Amino acid sequence: MEIFLIIILIILIFYSIILHEIAHGYVAYLLGDPTAKYEGRITLNPTSHIDPIGTIIFPLFTYALGGFIFGWAKPVPYNPFNLKYKTRDPILIALAGPVTNLVLMSIFLILLKTNFFPLFNDIFFQLIRVNLVLALFNLLPIPPLDGSKLLLLKIPLESYVILESYGFIFVLLFIYLFSEPFFHIINKILNFLL
Repeated sequence: MEIFLIIILIILIFYSIILHEIAHGYVAYLLGDPTAKYEGRITLNPTSHIDPIGTIIFPLFTYALGGFIFGWAKPVPYNPFNLKYKTRDPILIALAGPVTNLVLMSIFLILLKTNFFPLFNDIFFQLIRVNLVLALFNLLPIPPLDGSKLLLLKIPLESYVILESYGFIFVLLFIYLFSEPFFHIINKILNFLL
């Protein structure tokens, strides 16, 4: 892939992550919590979403270790006390990110299948894969990933907060123990879609 296509791919991957975070903040705003809006997080400005460790240092570290890039954008804050429905609304806010990635994946899939811009077909394929990974990985019921908010249907908030404090360890354990079967599932889905 030529260098300018690689640059375009990196930018679009970054914006796939940014749109995921914006979706959290926008849905929170629609549900009555203006925290993300007041903190300037419902914006396409990339500097508002960069986490020095998660967006720069950790991806470089994981790439150097084994070629697998893992990182995150700065999480979008919300105040649960501003929400009307204390159990339902955090779940809707959490699901907004993965749903956004599934929508983006669908758009890139249509562009690829219609051969809309043949020069970008490799980019579209990579963006389909990245957005599918972002959606499914974030839907895992592991704190602090988005899918873990479903645990609020079964356990009290206090217990969830305790689990979330160990979230980084849970995520690293999942990557270490289950990344191979996870990507096997991703590849099966990609084969089906394509």
